[in-house]
Formats: sequence, structure tokens, C-alpha cells
Amino acid sequence: MDDLTRDVRPDTAGESRPAARPPRRWPRFVIGGLVLLGVAAGGARYWLNARHFETTDDASIDAYTTQISSRVAGQVTKLLFADNQHVEAGQTLLLIDPRDYQARLDQVRGQQASAEATLQQAQARVSVQQAAVDQAAANVRVAEADLVMARQDYERYQRINPGAVTRQQVEAATAAFHSDEAKLEASRQTVGGAQAQVRAAQAQVLAAEASLKQAEANTRAAELQLSYCTIVAPVTGMVTHRTVSAGNYVNPGQALFALVQDDRWVTANFKETQLARIRPGQDVDLAVDAVASVTFHGKVDSFQGGTGTAFSVLPSENATGNYVKIVQRLPVKIVFDDPRVKDYPLAPGMSVVPSVRVR
Repeated sequence: MDDLTRDVRPDTAGESRPAARPPRRWPRFVIGGLVLLGVAAGGARYWLNARHFETTDDASIDAYTTQISSRVAGQVTKLLFADNQHVEAGQTLLLIDPRDYQARLDQVRGQQASAEATLQQAQARVSVQQAAVDQAAANVRVAEADLVMARQDYERYQRINPGAVTRQQVEAATAAFHSDEAKLEASRQTVGGAQAQVRAAQAQVLAAEASLKQAEANTRAAELQLSYCTIVAPVTGMVTHRTVSAGNYVNPGQALFALVQDDRWVTANFKETQLARIRPGQDVDLAVDAVASVTFHGKVDSFQGGTGTAFSVLPSENATGNYVKIVQRLPVKIVFDDPRVKDYPLAPGMSVVPSVRVR
């Protein structure tokens, strides 16, 4: 029968009209097949492309953070930075009241001056005692000369005929000889005493030098304490996490603020089963959640020397109890190799999805 032939059925009103033609189902099957084919093709393409990448969502931006603490106690007189300000190394950031430390420095400088004067006195005393030694040595030489003359007279009178000289002359020569011997011995003893005085004066010099060194050390320590009243930036970075205000009293070791250094990198915690094909130097695509429109470029830098659990506060103890194997993660350092990084405010802790190109 011709496709245009229509069946005529009577209706309830007694009139006749054409019967409805069954709908055609083949377009739906075609569309569904095309969709499935597209999905399969897309999945195959994704799988073929994904084979060349290792990725993880357990990654974040990292940076070195320097905690700035007070090294002396005192009242904060002035803050010279604003929250989240970028500062340069050596820039003055905070001042602590220095008056107590200035007074201490003045005191120890006075003690140092006194120690220097004491040393000069001790050195002068050594010079005086050395002069006394020289004088005593000269007296010894005089006494030796007198003794030589007295010995000659004594020996001469001993050889002369007793009848040619009087007994008084012999006794006088003998007395003079023994007297000069005693004088020589006394002069030698004087030299020994003067030398002992020199050694005592030299010991006083050593003591004065030690006192001066101690005073100089105290001065340097006081100068350091005074310098700690001025806190400067040790590195270049951004001031953050401020916990101090002008007028606060701070104690040594108290954390005041932090400096986040400018260098940025990504710490990606890959599963240990993903590391077989990852090598330092491989290219990495970095998708930062905070900058969804930009994919940064980087390179694998290095691997941490242990898994995260190995350096945790309470590392796992697998030698006790029942053991359940858990796939561990190893932190991998990925450095940015993209000049666009400085154009975006990438902060430590931001989430990143790295894709390491392994082939």
C-alpha cells in the first residue's frame, strides 16, 4: 500500500478522519550513538594524553618564612611598616625604648675607662720597679769593685812582715774586706728583691689587662643590647602576621611578625606509586586555583629525603600491632620557570594542581 494511503476510522461523531502515523525512532538512536562515540573518542584522547603526565591535587605554593622576635625587653615606641608591606633587607621596622640600655652602656664604658687607667698605672709601676732593679744592679757592681780593693789590701797586709805594719792596720784591712763582702751580698739581695717587685708589678699588669678585656667585653655586650632596640629586616620580603603594636611591652623571644620571602615554589605531595617516572628537570604545568585563567610553567627541582610521615611529630610505628599498608606521599619541590609569576599575588598555602610531563 502506498505510504500516502491513510486509514479511515469513524469517530464518535460519525465523521471520518485520518489515523495518526507511528513516530520514527531511528533519529534518537543515531544521536545517542554519536554522543557515545564522542564520549569514547574524548575519553580515549584524554587517556592517551594523561599517560604522559603525573598529577596530584595535594600541592600548594610554598615560601621561606622568617619569624621576627624581640631580643631585648622593653616598650615598643614606633612601628615603621604597614601590614602586608614589602620591605627590603636592612630596612628599619620597629623601635624599642633604648634608654635603659643606653644607661647600661654608659656605665660599662666608665668601667672600661677605669680599667684602662688601672692598666696604665700597673705598667708604670713595672717601669719604676725595673729602674729599681737597674739601680740595685749598679750598686752590686760598685760593691764588687770595693770588695776587690779590700781583698787586695787584706792579702797585701797578710803577706807583709808583721813587724813592718801595725796590728791596727792589719785589723782595719781585715774589717774592710769582710765589710765589703757583706755589702756585696746585701746589694745582691737588693737586686733579688727589686726583681721580685718587678714580677709583682708585671702580675698586676696581667690582672689589669684581664680586667680591661672583661670591661671591653661588657661594653660590646651593652652595645649589642642597645642595637637590639632597633629591629631591621634580615631579608627582603612581605611583612605579615603582625602581633605587636606601638606601646606594647615585649619580652626577649616574643614573636612580633613574620617576613615571607619573595622566592616561591610548589610543594607537591605525590604518591610513592607515582614517583617511578618523575625526575628532576622535567617540565611541569601548574594550575593555581587562585589564577584559574593562567597555567604557569615550572620544573621538578628535587625530592624530600623522606615521606611526610617520617618527619611528623608522631611518626608511625609499623613494628607493633597489626600492620595496614598505606600508600605514602613524598614531597616534591617544583620551582617556577615562568616570568609571569611576579605579576600575580601568589601566597604560601594556595592550592595548586601540578602536571608533570613524564614523556
